[in-house]
Amino acid sequence: MSDIRADDVAAIEAVLADSYKAWEAGDADRMVANYTEDATAIMTGSYRDSRDVIRENMALAFAGPLKGSSTSNKQISLRFLGQDAAILVSESAILFGGQTEAPEEGKVTATWVLEKRDGQWLIAAYHNSPKLAPAQ
Repeated sequence: MSDIRADDVAAIEAVLADSYKAWEAGDADRMVANYTEDATAIMTGSYRDSRDVIRENMALAFAGPLKGSSTSNKQISLRFLGQDAAILVSESAILFGGQTEAPEEGKVTATWVLEKRDGQWLIAAYHNSPKLAPAQ
């Protein structure tokens, strides 16, 4: 990996870390600070079609069912599409009131699409899907 890519990897990981910290603080404005204006988020049962809509939905959630929650996140892969785009896949879960570990049924596999605009990595799209239990 070139030094440029190592810098890009660190910058992308910092963007996500900032988003996770903002979630833990219940700060919707800070959570979407590194989203593009035209970002999209797709989760089971919802489609959010801009940074403003994502922020509004998260503010409502942080004031209600997600109040006091945090997230558990594990990066699975990161790959670049040219110089200015990347796809990161993670395993994530919401941790509620005092949970330190997410139950398997609460885990999702998430895809993050990031774009480098004016030298800064931003989240352009997010999608998650419930993680399926291993086949037996």
